[in-house]
Amino acid sequence: MISRKKIRETKERRIERIRYKLKITGSSPRLVINKTNRYLIAQVIDDKNGSTLAYASSSEKTFPITGYSRKNKNSAVELGKIIAERAKTKGVQKVMLDRSGSIYHGNIAAFADSAREGGLVF
Repeated sequence: MISRKKIRETKERRIERIRYKLKITGSSPRLVINKTNRYLIAQVIDDKNGSTLAYASSSEKTFPITGYSRKNKNSAVELGKIIAERAKTKGVQKVMLDRSGSIYHGNIAAFADSAREGGLVF
């Protein structure tokens, strides 16, 4: 039987592997999507300066509530639109998607598609 500790360790290794590859090849900022048990969080991070350029979360008071949850696919689509708009105001158009060890499926895919529609280039 696989313990929760082992599952967490493998996920942390996967996250480190993905971020290492993005930081080495990255000339553009990272678009990081993180899923918690309640919310979705997105950031545009510049690794050269070590600063966050844009931030959006489904826990914000101004976030439009779509349905019962703030973590469903509709919320991911709204979050993608918001982060694309905020990144464009900072002058960022080209980013690299950092999915934080999650599979590119469901909420992550919906988020990425709406961010592309909002004007970001991956």
